[in-house]
Amino acid sequence: MTTVAEDMTCAASLDIEAMQKTKAHLVDHPEQAKGSFSAKTVWTGGAQAVTSARSFTIRTDEPAPLGGMDAHIDPMELLLAALGSCLAIGWATHAKLRGVEFTGLEITVNAPFDLRGYLAIDPSVRPGFGELSYTVKVESDANPAVLEEIRQAAEIGSPMFDNIKNMTPVSGTLAA
Repeated sequence: MTTVAEDMTCAASLDIEAMQKTKAHLVDHPEQAKGSFSAKTVWTGGAQAVTSARSFTIRTDEPAPLGGMDAHIDPMELLLAALGSCLAIGWATHAKLRGVEFTGLEITVNAPFDLRGYLAIDPSVRPGFGELSYTVKVESDANPAVLEEIRQAAEIGSPMFDNIKNMTPVSGTLAA
């Protein structure tokens, strides 16, 4: 677990004032609240791909038993990372808003899967995760009831939690 002593930028890098200014502005100008993210993924050979979003890149691969070289994170693991990191941001934000300090925060996301779906062995088995669950390990002197409030607020405000829980519609087209 990363502690504040190890990474002093944790608390300093969370600019609540900027977030609150943005929120206040959008209350007065709701038409400016809408936007979108975009990511472009390019296959690089085998089971590997590179995804670019804004100025960042992520490389993916499959584990060796699934035909990959196991050189990068698996796309399914990215979903777990996206949920865990979004919840961590929510925890940091809602703790700071409540004046709660913590010296360590770790969110572990687990998801069982059955390869019979992915490998088309059994059509009754879905290729994705059967469920998602997470555990929060927090080092804080805060009252457990306040920590539970933070957990709930982090879920309510998490775009990733919302996207997963509410099954965001997905569509695709083929561009010539």
